[in-house]
Amino acid sequence: MIYTRCMTNDCLVLVRKKSIESLCLCASVFILNQCRLSLPRNISQLFNTTIMTRIGLISDTHSYFDPRFLELFKDVDEIWHAGDIGSREVLDAMCAFKPVRAVYGNIDDASLRRELPEHQRFMCEGVDVWITHIGGYPGKYAPGIRPVMQVKAPKLFVCGHSHILKVMNDSTYHLLHVNPGSAGLSGFHAVRTALRFVIDGDNIRNMEVIELGSRR
Repeated sequence: MIYTRCMTNDCLVLVRKKSIESLCLCASVFILNQCRLSLPRNISQLFNTTIMTRIGLISDTHSYFDPRFLELFKDVDEIWHAGDIGSREVLDAMCAFKPVRAVYGNIDDASLRRELPEHQRFMCEGVDVWITHIGGYPGKYAPGIRPVMQVKAPKLFVCGHSHILKVMNDSTYHLLHVNPGSAGLSGFHAVRTALRFVIDGDNIRNMEVIELGSRR
């Protein structure tokens, strides 16, 4: 599920992207411009538009959204957050800026847990993506993750929680595991990090590590 912001009668509201796309097909094009949403795939194909999605990936913000993301993520199409958002204000700041896919983490309160799922499994272009907060990593996946991997592994597995940046291939399940580390100020990590990359068809490319400086 993906969230974004749009203006309705001068009010800023959080809505699901899927609902907006349906509305755009039936109503006005201006909502696409207001909400920074790309055309749905079937419409894009009619105009021979190249499909490519630029992703800004963060995790473990713990109530701090670095204002530099407004520049660092200005060209991305979506922000993905792998949990431990920390506060409503951080989620609101992201949603006011870009369409957001997010999951809740272990420190997120009841209001965020009511709004966000524990897992997000979806297709982005031709890539099967799974985002969750506590997932482990290749060779040491969390207990609830392993059985699903054995039945149907994604192509891209994203998690957070450890505050340790990891980009690893898993040769057992033929997937790419990504943990962006922590972009927040709380925790034991020395350097705050995030990732940018591109999903182009069924390819994951242009992986960039962003170092935001020391935690304090």
